[in-house]
Amino acid sequence: MGYEYNEFKKDVYKLTNINLDLYKERQMKRRIESLIARKGFSGFEDFFKGMKQDVDLLHTFVTYLTINVSQFYRNPAQWETFDKEIIPYLIQNFGKKITIWSAACSTGDEPYTIAMILAKHLDFNEFNVIATDIDDEVLKFAKEGVYSSKSLVDLPKEYLNKYFKQIDDGNFKVSDELKARISFKKHNLLEDAYFNDVNMIVCRNVVIYFTDEAKDDVYKKFNRSLKKDGILFIGSTEQILKSKDLGFEVLKTFFYKKM
Repeated sequence: MGYEYNEFKKDVYKLTNINLDLYKERQMKRRIESLIARKGFSGFEDFFKGMKQDVDLLHTFVTYLTINVSQFYRNPAQWETFDKEIIPYLIQNFGKKITIWSAACSTGDEPYTIAMILAKHLDFNEFNVIATDIDDEVLKFAKEGVYSSKSLVDLPKEYLNKYFKQIDDGNFKVSDELKARISFKKHNLLEDAYFNDVNMIVCRNVVIYFTDEAKDDVYKKFNRSLKKDGILFIGSTEQILKSKDLGFEVLKTFFYKKM
């Protein structure tokens, strides 16, 4: 019996602390096989040996694995709800000291979007955004805060004009005052300890790649992280089945309140 996907998963866990058993197998295996073929390797064993020898290939694998698809103001109608209904709810329930955790934040588009909208309602010293991801490379990108015009296509002009400076033909840099409200940290949703006493968690279009058991475990941990009546904001491709069993009730579509 040769080296197969099960051996590959074990070795990847030792190397990266990413547990592929917690991802939907058919979907993830297909993605990895596609990457292996594209990089010219003969199979899982050959590819793993390549990652051990080439740190750039390892970074490419982790970035590819964590499915970094992000954009400012992605799904605008949901951000309108966040602006007009959810932030007033948070202020009414928790006062003018708000902490929001952007989990699996990818390249930073989401936490910057959160901070810009919060700044319409609160002073800069009244809110804090924690932004986490498993991938060092995307966190580095997010901290630099330089984005192409393509990433900003859905962002309302009021935010673009106020918080971005064009630095060359097609790139824009986030303002330092906005950056200062965001703490970027490395975090593995499937392995690491969660934050405590946050008012809201934003985790969109990520857990869809996890097994049902892993997904429920993440939602339970999110519930424990939130203050009572805190809010979980999920993605447009997701819904929480049996939400009450996990300690949540629907507040608005895609927004769940801790019971």
